[in-house]
Amino acid sequence: MAGAPRRRRGSSHVDEPPATGSAAVDAEPDPESVARAIALRQLTAAPRSRAQLAEAMARRDVPEEVADRVLDRFTEVGLIDDAEYARMVVRTRHAERGLSRRAIAMELRRKGVLEEDAAPALEQIDTDDEESAARALVRRKLRTTGGLDTATRMRRTQGALGRKGYPPGLVARLVREELALEGVDPEDDGLGAEDVEQ
Repeated sequence: MAGAPRRRRGSSHVDEPPATGSAAVDAEPDPESVARAIALRQLTAAPRSRAQLAEAMARRDVPEEVADRVLDRFTEVGLIDDAEYARMVVRTRHAERGLSRRAIAMELRRKGVLEEDAAPALEQIDTDDEESAARALVRRKLRTTGGLDTATRMRRTQGALGRKGYPPGLVARLVREELALEGVDPEDDGLGAEDVEQ
């Protein structure tokens, strides 16, 4: 109402929390609640291994015994399953990124997945699958380097596949085969077998 005097707060108003009652108690969450919240937030963002979740909890100073208890419970109810996580990583890294078994195995180790969970998952990729993926990558790389000299094309293709974990011998053979399909013989450019395999 216009012109009405503003009501003044009494002098008893203080910005500090009260000395008694529930508001006086620091409402800091217990470590188990913190651990559950961390795990749920991490799992909502993307699938994670048990070791990754434990690491996230350790960064937030969750006591190890509390973290283990929460992780055990999440494993019991199926929210954490390192074997399934490993299978998913193998499928996506191989199909989407063309990574070799070796490169995927290294990634699983970095993520804390135990060998007993990683090995069966890696069996999803057999030698033929790996060679097919490598050949597709070789073709793609050779296509994108078509205007360059043979030595540069070979070097770039071998480097690209080496970073994806493919063995040099396999890559060298596939590069020679794919260049031959283009009618290119590396030896015509003075490149011997040892140059192809570098």
